[in-house]
Amino acid sequence: MVIDTLSAAHKKVIYRARRGLKELDVYLHPYSHNIYPSASAHDQATFAKLVECEDPDLLDWFMGLATPNDPDIAQLIGKIRETAL
Repeated sequence: MVIDTLSAAHKKVIYRARRGLKELDVYLHPYSHNIYPSASAHDQATFAKLVECEDPDLLDWFMGLATPNDPDIAQLIGKIRETAL
């Protein structure tokens, strides 16, 4: 598995992506395990910022009820939503 070869910092981000809310895990788990390990450094850094956000904000963003102020996070959420379909 690709995750086994990642640095401790990358593994921490993947672990942090586990939220416990099914609505968020539907989006974050597939991305963190399948795309994040081979994503660009920019997308990895943006995902690391994303997983530090609060669950209510994340839920609103993924459900399309609000838009994050950070355009990089907004763009990444769009990518994640597309891959989850």
